[in-house]
Amino acid sequence: MIISIASGKGGTGKTTVATNLALSIGTGVQLLDCDVEEPNAYLFLHPKFDETLLVTASVPEVDKDKCDLCGKCDEICRFRAIVRIGETVLTFPELCHSCGGCMAVCPRGAITEGARELGIIQKGFCNGIEFIHGKLRVGEAMSPPLIRKVRSFTRPDKLTIIDAPPGTSCPVIAAMKDTDFVVLVTEPTPFGLHDLELAVGAVRVLDIPCGLIINRSDMGDHKVRSYADEQGLPILMEIPFDKRIAVAYSRGEMIVKVMPEWKEKFLALLQNIKRLANNPGAGV
Repeated sequence: MIISIASGKGGTGKTTVATNLALSIGTGVQLLDCDVEEPNAYLFLHPKFDETLLVTASVPEVDKDKCDLCGKCDEICRFRAIVRIGETVLTFPELCHSCGGCMAVCPRGAITEGARELGIIQKGFCNGIEFIHGKLRVGEAMSPPLIRKVRSFTRPDKLTIIDAPPGTSCPVIAAMKDTDFVVLVTEPTPFGLHDLELAVGAVRVLDIPCGLIINRSDMGDHKVRSYADEQGLPILMEIPFDKRIAVAYSRGEMIVKVMPEWKEKFLALLQNIKRLANNPGAGV
């Protein structure tokens, strides 16, 4: 089973939920941190990394001695990653989506496959948890290829928890796609509600069952709960605004270690997720 932990905006507690759920389950779970632009799950779990992999994307390289400036590569590329200008052909690797179209249409075989560094993937373990995260290269604009590479390490023999990037853009879709259940973490504020509505829309386009966790639930207003009720969105858990939780977070400590009673709550969360994944209309 694959569970994505997502949110419409940053700072709602998404990583807190993902890491504490993984630690509560323990052995037999893997946590994939797909927030590759700013991965921070490792700051809480402190895994021991035993493998680092360089991830690259294919980009075109043009042999100007073979190129006859026919322009077919320019015509097929919708991202303007390769263009004919006057008597030369220019490539822009940062714009390339690695489709290979330019190489396929080149009649003279003048375009070959080069490589652009996207970032790295690190693999390790912590308390029986298999931990994998990606780190996007500074200055790299496209994170979905690296996210998909992290996702490729999903193991069908384990329960997989994905810490998705915040928001509703392409990186989030790459992290959530083809998962069994999405947990949306929000907070009861106007901003939280606005971004939750966007996130719910994205999840429903993907046709994935989802549920809601309200963090800092005793603050703000009740509009998030009203929205959840209107949309038939089950509230799986409420995490109160508790000074002990805030202090633990600021120190990089886990809630389930500082407040052991929360372990049972996260295990109950898992059972609710499994029940709803098998029967999306069951409610909570």
